[in-house]
Amino acid sequence: MDTTTLPLWADALVAALLVAGAAFSLVGSIGLARLSDFYRRVHAPTKSTTLGVGGVLVASSLHFSFELGHPSLREFLITVFVLLTAPISAHLMVKAALHLDRTRPPSPPE
Repeated sequence: MDTTTLPLWADALVAALLVAGAAFSLVGSIGLARLSDFYRRVHAPTKSTTLGVGGVLVASSLHFSFELGHPSLREFLITVFVLLTAPISAHLMVKAALHLDRTRPPSPPE
């Protein structure tokens, strides 16, 4: 089995992206567990875990691009999908919660 090694700078970049992605994901998870109401709980993971997953996927893409010798587009497409869908789904959840919230006064008709 032939194994290829990545250059030191590529290994360092992949490691830094993995650590940064894990840190962002940890912050989002702590925010989800510790914040008080629904709106704050939606905000924390949407922002930080999107960056965390993005960092891990970019690190994976770089690693496999160097290892295979050609660009790895699967991770890039997954990254684009996650970066587009996570904020949109959070926005829709907040809109639904605002619509169902009985403690807020009704908004004036448009």
